[in-house]
Amino acid sequence: MSRKFTPKVVTANDLLEGDVIYLAADDRWVRDMKQAEFIEDEAHAQIRLLHAEQQPDVVVGAYLADAALGDDGPEPTHFRETFRTRGPSNYAHGKQEKQAENV
Repeated sequence: MSRKFTPKVVTANDLLEGDVIYLAADDRWVRDMKQAEFIEDEAHAQIRLLHAEQQPDVVVGAYLADAALGDDGPEPTHFRETFRTRGPSNYAHGKQEKQAENV
């Protein structure tokens, strides 16, 4: 018996900057998972992943990540994806640096 499809987002890493990025419904790559396209159809998810994989000059390591729809948009459902939304693991870079500036 096959497993029921769970909602997804397309995620990858920005080729030049290394940041975690997400594919939005309008084909833009965004850095906030809440702006990502929330995909509830398995066939559509595969099409969107193929679209991402055809951009080797922009992204690396594209894959489908499980997601749930929250109040503000897609949210991670797995620890790995939660960790990836927080930015680099060293404090002085990327998203974490911007968060420190706002404190």
